[in-house]
Amino acid sequence: MFKKILIANRGEIACRVIKTARKMGIKTVAVYSEADRDALHVEMADEAVLIGPPPTAKSYLVMERILQACKDTGADAVHPGYGFLSERSAFCDALEKEGIAFIGPKVRAIEAMGDKITSKILAKEAGVNTVPGHTDVIKNTEHALEIARSIGYPVMMKASAGGGGKGMRIAWNDADCADGFERTTNEARSSFGDDRIFIEKYIEEPRHIEIQVLGDSFGNIVYLGERECSLQRRHQKVIEEAPSPFLDEKTRRAMGEQAVALSRAVDYESAGTVEFIVDSKRNFYFLEMNTRLQVEHPVTEYITGLDLVEQMIRVAAGERLGFTQDEVKLKGWAIEARVYAEDPFRNFLPSIGRLVKYMPPKETDVVRVDTGIYEGSEVSMYYDPMIAKLITYGSTRDRAITHMRDALNEFFIRGVAHNISFLAALMVHTRFMTGRISTNMIAEEYPNGFHAADVPHDDPALLISVAAFLHRRYLDRAAEISGQLLGHERVVKNDWVVLMGGEQYPVHIDPAEGGYDVVYMGENYQVRSEWQFGQPLFKGTLNGTEICIQVERRDMIYRLFHWGSQADVMVMSPMVAELQALMPVKEAPDMSKYLMSPMPGLLTKLSVQVGQEVKAGEELAVIEAMKMENVLRADHDAKVAKVLAVPGDSLAVDQAIIEFE
Repeated sequence: MFKKILIANRGEIACRVIKTARKMGIKTVAVYSEADRDALHVEMADEAVLIGPPPTAKSYLVMERILQACKDTGADAVHPGYGFLSERSAFCDALEKEGIAFIGPKVRAIEAMGDKITSKILAKEAGVNTVPGHTDVIKNTEHALEIARSIGYPVMMKASAGGGGKGMRIAWNDADCADGFERTTNEARSSFGDDRIFIEKYIEEPRHIEIQVLGDSFGNIVYLGERECSLQRRHQKVIEEAPSPFLDEKTRRAMGEQAVALSRAVDYESAGTVEFIVDSKRNFYFLEMNTRLQVEHPVTEYITGLDLVEQMIRVAAGERLGFTQDEVKLKGWAIEARVYAEDPFRNFLPSIGRLVKYMPPKETDVVRVDTGIYEGSEVSMYYDPMIAKLITYGSTRDRAITHMRDALNEFFIRGVAHNISFLAALMVHTRFMTGRISTNMIAEEYPNGFHAADVPHDDPALLISVAAFLHRRYLDRAAEISGQLLGHERVVKNDWVVLMGGEQYPVHIDPAEGGYDVVYMGENYQVRSEWQFGQPLFKGTLNGTEICIQVERRDMIYRLFHWGSQADVMVMSPMVAELQALMPVKEAPDMSKYLMSPMPGLLTKLSVQVGQEVKAGEELAVIEAMKMENVLRADHDAKVAKVLAVPGDSLAVDQAIIEFE
């Protein structure tokens, strides 16, 4: 067995590998860029080596520096995690030449499956169902248009060396194809250093279902069930689960056997994932094979009881698999939600900054949190915006969903925008709860973006009662410390008005043992809690049922977060509430004359100049953020008056780029 493993990665996956290595008694080495000097994976590892400045092209993607780190620390194996160098055959080859084990598949498998064009050819030869498409390299835009027309719209353009949702575009017509080919090529070049693109038929009403495979060096290959990864936004997975609520046993077996057949065709060793697209009739087609550990691997670990990282390490060390296909049993249900630093209320634009507060839910046998950050960490513009992966388990799908809802309520993050509201909304969406999902679901259900109105609270009495509790608790404390004169004690009134969502709700509040009784709409709500001032989580009971609500006090406002719904609530005396209703609302300033940066990022292209007249829909600028190109277009006809930023500028969110006349 290995004595020391270097993890050629960062963030949560580096921490994940370190945990298993530590459990196995193996020492670990972390590598880090200057931006990650204080990162959690650096702190967790036994040793750490600086490998360069923040940009990945100068640190985590530089093979020579990682090889040198192996030599300097005496690491006898490398785990690549996912992304970065995990699917670079040259990296695997270089390690082998130095006598260092690569904890992953061999060069042949990486090369064959890492190239989507080659992998589709091999899949056909292995008898695996494939999507109709053009698997040769596309020369230019005209060639792309010709191919798309021959296949028939809609089509999907993909980077041959791509992955992680990057370098992908759907084209519904010639205009989409021409623009998408340029964007996909640029993203492929910047993300993977390989601008080859291929085109295939886009399957409508699709589901993204993948099979986990595991092989050893003795020719033993098994499949470990499937993962449903259909809930995606812009081709990025958001929610994953295992097993799939859609597959029957016959389809599961057929997909698993084809995944094993493809793996066997390249003598696959280690953990890998064969991804399929499945239509509404359970016809399935090969998409690609990822020759690495997947982000969503924890859901498979939950339902199989296997540690996939441990299995990878043991296989790389020359051990046989300790079980056969017949011994693989799937038990229960697991769901993973990806918590990102992005603002769902601003079209999911990435957010960077310091995590001022970070309180993940407590880990139990049904709740797991995989993360690479801690309170005080910086979310950088250089890397993926993932904060954590939240995984829950249950004996049934409904139980796993319930645990996820409860865990999301407890996940407290401040300092950067995050997508927990969106994740919570998905958990209670009818289509998700009934399993009627597809890769189009998010786009179909939120065509105009995600808004607070998309997650109305299904029990406003809960928020009203808790707000009343909080306000009365503050008033009672103020009465105790404000200075009392005998016979002139301050008396806190019992009748108040809760203002929420523009509406007023009269309540009556009476102190009770362990909390307060709140009368609202003629109903009595017994709110009991040991909540203390300043605590961000209000835990207690409402009429005997356990509740957990995130709370913040901002002057007169109580901000409450529960089940994805966020409410700003005020509690006032009846007289003040009456006057409040007469207060005018301050109008927002008119910023329609400016093109504002919707996200922090790098301005890579400015497409207009002073004096130029632009039409609605015309490209104005391109911003690169979190490895993705974002095109900003004019939303109305206008004339450029001033240019306020130039290519190469690092932009802050809402920074003005162009002023119009």
